[in-house]
Amino acid sequence: MGTEITPVVFVVDDDVSVREALEPLIRYAGWQPETFASAQDFLDRPRLTVPSCLVLDVSLPDLNGLDLQKRIVDRTDMPIIFITGHGDVPMTVRAMKAGAVEFLTKPFDDEVLLSAIRNAIERSESALGDEAHLRVLRERYASLSPREREVMSLVVSGLLNKQVGGELGISEITVKAHRGRVMQKMKAASLADLVTMAARLHLPAPVSNNPACP
Repeated sequence: MGTEITPVVFVVDDDVSVREALEPLIRYAGWQPETFASAQDFLDRPRLTVPSCLVLDVSLPDLNGLDLQKRIVDRTDMPIIFITGHGDVPMTVRAMKAGAVEFLTKPFDDEVLLSAIRNAIERSESALGDEAHLRVLRERYASLSPREREVMSLVVSGLLNKQVGGELGISEITVKAHRGRVMQKMKAASLADLVTMAARLHLPAPVSNNPACP
């Protein structure tokens, strides 16, 4: 592997003094700061797939912080730390319910913010790792033939090879061959492993062709 990827800390705050104070603090801690004066400036920036977090002011001139949070709800790999000069309980609850990891009221201690960022970056790394793993699983699943997908679906639903054969109108030996290829292509070490993969892929439940089967 090449050099380590430096996590990025985005700061969205319309107060220039806050941006100027946080930028060197973040850089000194070993992260890459990127500051924005408005939510729209931040939204215009192309998305990154590196560990990151967003330090976000609640009160912004165009789109406020809570509205921006709604806009980027799909970006689970970028935890949000809210900062505000006048936080209130309902606002804090709303932000945290929507997935924010921290809500800090200005003025706050530098170490409190750095600790929150450290925690957020760890979450981001974990989320990116999960996404990468899921991407690999999807690629493996895409490599299965339609018949192999049918066999996988029935096997992970708990049917024995003989029952799978009955469902699909093929012999038990053919089921075993398909099953072996499924295990190989999905790189599954065991049936339990394959079941876990199917759950992560949210595969639909098989439709039974056999009235005797539930």
